[in-house]
This record gives sequence, C-alpha cells and structure tokens, in this order.
Amino acid sequence: MAVTMESIKALRASTGAGIVDCRNALAACDGDVDKAADWLREKGIAKAAKKASRIAAEGLTAIVKEGNFAAVVEVNSETDFVAKNEKFQKLVKDIAAAVLAAKPASLEEAMGAKMGGETIQEAITNATFTIGEKISFRRFELLEKKDDEAFGAYIHMGGKIAVVSILKGSDEELARDIAMHVAALSPTYVAIEDVPAEVVEHEHHIQMEAAKNDPKLAGKPEQALVKILEGKVRKSLSELCLVEQEFVKDPSKKVGVYVKEKGSEVVRFVRYAVGEGMQHREDDFAAEVMSQIK
Repeated sequence: MAVTMESIKALRASTGAGIVDCRNALAACDGDVDKAADWLREKGIAKAAKKASRIAAEGLTAIVKEGNFAAVVEVNSETDFVAKNEKFQKLVKDIAAAVLAAKPASLEEAMGAKMGGETIQEAITNATFTIGEKISFRRFELLEKKDDEAFGAYIHMGGKIAVVSILKGSDEELARDIAMHVAALSPTYVAIEDVPAEVVEHEHHIQMEAAKNDPKLAGKPEQALVKILEGKVRKSLSELCLVEQEFVKDPSKKVGVYVKEKGSEVVRFVRYAVGEGMQHREDDFAAEVMSQIK
C-alpha cells in the first residue's frame, strides 16, 4: 500500500503526530494507517486517539426529546455556508422530530418515515434541489430512559456536536453538565468495564511493545514490569472512559465520583460530531506536506 497525502493526513488527525513521523510510520507499515498508529505509539511518539476520526464533512446535528425518548441525528451538506441556511437548519430539526415519532430500526426505514406530507427521503431530495447542494441524512440514534432517569441534552457550536446523556436518579441540570463534559472531552465508553476485551488486549500489546523501547524499564524484574504495564494499560484506557475523566466543571473530582456524590449514576451517552470519520478536502494540506518532507 502506497504512502499518500490522504493517509498521512488521516494518521496525523488520529494521533497528533508530526507529518514526518506519520510519513515514516506509514512507510514502515506499508501504508496501513491503523498499524502506523500503533507503530507511533510503540515508539512513544503518539498517545492513543480517543476516536480515530476526522471531523470533515459539513452539516448539522440535532436533538429532539419527548417523554422517555430522545433522538439524535446528523445531516450533512457539502459546505458550511449551506449548514448556516435557515431552510437547512429547519430540515435537520424536522428530520429529528420525524425519527423520534417513527422510531425506525434502520436508516433505510427512517428514510421512509413521514415528515409532514412527504417522507424524509422525499424531503431530502426536494431540499437538495431547492438549496442547490447535495444533502444527505447520515445517521441517527434513538435513546430510551426509565422514569427514574434523566436526559441531558447539549448542542455545541450551533449543532456541530450533539450529546445526549442518561443519568439515573438525577435531574436534567446534572445530566446536561455531563453531556457538556462529553462534548468537550469525547470519551468513548462509560466505564472501564465497558471496554471490549479485544480493545484491552490490543492496548496491552501496545504497552508491551512500548516498554521494549523504553530504556527506563530495561532490567526491571518481571513481576515489577507486569505491574507497571497493568498500570499503563489502565491509565490509557481510563482516558477513554467518562467516569474516569476529571470533570470539566470540577477538575478535583472524576466524573464518576462527582455524580455519585450527587446521588446519581451515568447510564449511557451518545455523542455525534459532524463529519466524524468522513473524508474532506484541505486545499493547503498538499503544500504543507511537501514543505515538510522535502
């Protein structure tokens, strides 16, 4: 697999490493972005990415709540100019309301949901024609809470990021604070226990390889090395877990401790960022790459 500007850009976005380091990593891994990300971490050049994603395509997210149900949607446009269009903004909110009402099981089913006198698919087609730019309904999530739980909804940057949290034994104010935290620090899981076994195993492998390249760990007794590695694995995974993160409104406490003191518990969260994981063009990126690798 060849090393391309697009693969360098993708690796740089997901690891935060420099362009030259990204190019070297990709060259060492036959152009495989995921393997190159691991290579960088093994060399101690990059930390684990919270999400291997690139915020790219334009558009908006929206949240609609009613009773014990909530819907989060993402609708994309080609340019940010259209995303600021009032007709487009209304379309996104109407789609969220239609999804909440229909509660579809798939995106295909959602496209057929009624929205006024037309389906969502028909509304998108008409909007594409009217606005003059391709409009696409990318994804949605339906959430259901229990009577003793609360929704926390937070929209950031006018709809570029949308978060819905569910907290047990809580009020909406605390739930919204947690949603705001999720928007800011982008955790992947609620708690360590939610991290899939394959992710834990993969992280253990990364830390083992990193230890081999760390002169400070050379000559350490095996028992001590095992404990050190376990600690590094847990620390790395904790950064991905909501309840283990320092709460943005009170950094002296972790989120889990903070909500527990409030008599509450985090049940679930959903975070959408517009264009997450999608490709887009950066007109000046090619010049930036070439200037640094020559």
